[in-house]
This record gives sequence, C-alpha cells and structure tokens, in this order.
Amino acid sequence: MQISGQIIANIESATAIAAALLIGLSALGTAIGFGILGGKFLEGVSRQPELTGLLMTRMFLMAGLIDAFSAISIAMGLMLLFGSNPLLNTVISHLNISK
Repeated sequence: MQISGQIIANIESATAIAAALLIGLSALGTAIGFGILGGKFLEGVSRQPELTGLLMTRMFLMAGLIDAFSAISIAMGLMLLFGSNPLLNTVISHLNISK
C-alpha cells in the first residue's frame, strides 16, 4: 500500500504542475498575443486610415481566436485540478485499489 500511495501522490503532484502550466502559460500567451495584435492594428490604422473598419473586423476575429485558445487551455487545467483525472483513474484501476 505504501508504494501505491507514493504513485498516487506523484500523479497528483504532476497533475497540479501540468494544470498550473496550462493556466499560466495560456494567460501569458494571451497577454502577449493581445499586445502584438493591438500594436499591429494601431500600426495598420496609422498607415491606412481608410481601412479602419476592415482592420477592426479582422482584429476582433483574431482576438476571438486568441481568447478561445486561452479559454480551452484554462478549462483543461481546471478539469485536471477539480475534475476526474483520467491518468489517476487508470492507475487506480490497474492497482486494484479504491479511492
């Protein structure tokens, strides 16, 4: 039983690290993406003011895609933290122990 407890603890700690990386890196990537997107939008508008509407439409489309990536990554991280961990369930079933 001692070894199975250590295995479960190792899986839980690796899951916490993976969830933290998913949430943290998605927030960082989104912030960098929005910064670059906004800068390029302002640069494009300053060069071609007559294309403001077209550029704004495309900027909002790209902002939605950037935000969707972040939301999916955060949801996966929260699922690992608070939901059912598929790796842990598989290991528990192979070790034939109950939670």
